[in-house]
Amino acid sequence: MTHDELLQYLDSDANEFGLDSTATHGFLSATVVGKTLPNWLSLLFEGQDSHVPEKVKIAINEWQQKMLADLKDETGINLPLDLSDSDEVDFSFDSDLAAWSVGFVDAMYGDESVDWFADEDTSEDVAMLTLPMMVFSGIDTVDGEEDEDLAEIRADEDALAQMANSIEGNLTELFLLFNTED
Repeated sequence: MTHDELLQYLDSDANEFGLDSTATHGFLSATVVGKTLPNWLSLLFEGQDSHVPEKVKIAINEWQQKMLADLKDETGINLPLDLSDSDEVDFSFDSDLAAWSVGFVDAMYGDESVDWFADEDTSEDVAMLTLPMMVFSGIDTVDGEEDEDLAEIRADEDALAQMANSIEGNLTELFLLFNTED
């Protein structure tokens, strides 16, 4: 299965249990840059991975390994979004940026035994580096009520543009934070 065929599958009705291609990219990004997430493939497909075609699972594994190789080669992870023109970026909760962020946050909190904030020495850095994903995901919005601090950030278009433009660099920083000794 080619990468384009995988993306088509993820965005089709055949993908009953998984995220769309943009959210899957966010999910895979988190599995690559963050702490090891056991059973990530099962989590990606809501525990229904046995119902997912084998060729799809193989292609997703290959995609994840490509992301890891790009980080190790210092290429970094490129988002599947165009964030170059901040005047054209959609910051709504229905946007591709929100979908990507939801995927990322789903993996970040996918397993209660995996706590990205457990290390006191790095927890503040992790919070700052993952703040854009939290803001754009809307994960803090419950029954229409937003966290006041994040709502204030969301009201500032310039801050949102800066956050969106920081995501790719933040991914590399998170990878280094979790995968190097210093």
